[in-house]
Amino acid sequence: MSQQLQEVRDELEELAVAERVARRLAEQLRMETEREATPAQAAGQVTGRAVLLVPQRERGVFEAVLPEDYQRIMDVVRRADAPVMAKQVCGELGISLEPARSEAMRAKLNQLAERGWLRKLADGRFTSAL
Repeated sequence: MSQQLQEVRDELEELAVAERVARRLAEQLRMETEREATPAQAAGQVTGRAVLLVPQRERGVFEAVLPEDYQRIMDVVRRADAPVMAKQVCGELGISLEPARSEAMRAKLNQLAERGWLRKLADGRFTSAL
């Protein structure tokens, strides 16, 4: 009898986990639907953590759809006289030049380049895609 009781408890625990996953997925779907309805919204959640969403650049889509910190990055790159490196963008934005910070900036610049907002040159510098 105790093994059957343990099996029932295990199954209840699995169902509780499945219910939590279903709620998270439903919340993500709700947020995605809201984001599509309001394209200027650029924040979402994945597994309960806030993440920034950088949409693919398309005709008629403007920088206003980007999160505010990405808009500032775009402004720095656009105002630069020449292609910029991640550390230069950090300096312009008043962000520490320590390796962790510059690597985080490089990741954001790469994401902007991958989605068509910036152009990444062979030497690792970035320039406006316009």
